[in-house]
Amino acid sequence: MTPVELSRTVLHAVRRAVDAGELSVAVPTRAVVAPPGPGGCGDYATSIALQLARPAGQTPFRVAEVLRPYLVGTDGITDVVLTGPGFLNISLDRAAAGVGLVREILRRGDRYGYADRPGGRVVQLHCPHDLRAVVVAEASARLLRSQGALVRVTAEGFEDVWTSVLGVTVDAVGHAPAELPVNVRPVPVPASEAADVMSLGRDAGRWALLHPAPHDRPRTGDEHLVQRESNPLFRVRYAHARARAATRNAADLGFTADPGPVTCSGSGTPTGPLTGSAPDTPTAPLPGTPTAPTPHADAAPALLAALADHPRVLAAAAEHRAPDRLARHLVVVADAALPFLLTVLPRGGEKPSAAHRARLALAEAVGAVLAGGLDLLGIDAPDHL
Repeated sequence: MTPVELSRTVLHAVRRAVDAGELSVAVPTRAVVAPPGPGGCGDYATSIALQLARPAGQTPFRVAEVLRPYLVGTDGITDVVLTGPGFLNISLDRAAAGVGLVREILRRGDRYGYADRPGGRVVQLHCPHDLRAVVVAEASARLLRSQGALVRVTAEGFEDVWTSVLGVTVDAVGHAPAELPVNVRPVPVPASEAADVMSLGRDAGRWALLHPAPHDRPRTGDEHLVQRESNPLFRVRYAHARARAATRNAADLGFTADPGPVTCSGSGTPTGPLTGSAPDTPTAPLPGTPTAPTPHADAAPALLAALADHPRVLAAAAEHRAPDRLARHLVVVADAALPFLLTVLPRGGEKPSAAHRARLALAEAVGAVLAGGLDLLGIDAPDHL
């Protein structure tokens, strides 16, 4: 069960309680589910009971008590615990949840985490005559559109070279009326360093401006071009390329992806050091990394958790006009994926098994999330690196 599916399940529980006459409320259009906060437990928590308490004329805890039986009996949910004033903490069947998540990502492709339909929201972003502000505003607009908003970006001033080098555009240039103040103003790049950003090229230049938080001064050196572990952009693009290479190499071995339980027991578990160096082999270690113990499929839980969090990150990054949140999340996904990708293909004389097909499906989900995230930042995701 994915977070989106769980949100729908919570709303369905509310609807069933209303139909049974246990609650007298209008069923909301959205139920927020997120990892539990301090004092919580399980895989996800929702505050829907607190949201409904006042219109229901009951305490949040009582509303949660009403909703709990409708959630406990749902496929994919193993337990629901009430904490605090009325939080519902939901534990999932993790094997089933992981399979469902991978299927959902493969179905949505690089649009996983996007809103299902336009929301009717109109947003105007206006920024000063500043390179970083324009790039942040344009990336924020991409994020807002992914969440169903209609967005217009304007700037006090604009340089044509920003389009030719960094691929950034705006809808209009000029001073805005007084009722439309500047609402995108990150710490600017000093004028003396603007040329350094442009020299990085489109992908590294955009990453240099988008990865730091808005209140942090961006670094504009050539560390963004280095193809080593120390470069976060390289790790993200490297993980994407390795995921794509897994699909190509699996095809050469005669098998394809099939979502299923990812297990590290029995056939399909790497048993020796992974030292492959062929350029199109996903078992090649990340350049610049020291020799480490062999990773295995136990890397999957952290990876699945990062992928499941992707829709929440997109929504938050859009809401706060903070593409840096997406950039940092992509690094989290890549860092969780790289150890796992070493386990995808059979080794030696092994035959492709159900576990290998399931791992390949998870690798393809990684590729989709990284490609979609980079695209929202305006950065290319190469299949070969």
